[in-house]
Amino acid sequence: MTATKDEFFNPAKLSARDKAAVTDHTARSIIAAEAVEREKKTEKLKLLRMEREVAKPAAPRAKGKKPSTD
Repeated sequence: MTATKDEFFNPAKLSARDKAAVTDHTARSIIAAEAVEREKKTEKLKLLRMEREVAKPAAPRAKGKKPSTD
């Protein structure tokens, strides 16, 4: 089987509007995928932070004089 230029190049020309639509669709799908990944990461980090706060013992209160109310 020999390769022809028709296999590599689209013989039909796309209009500028069609090119813009394809670019817009691709960009929006990339942005949406990044947003989903960012939300997953945020939720994961939030969960880890909450677990760490629960596991951390409460800090003892410092003993000292009570403030006077003169």
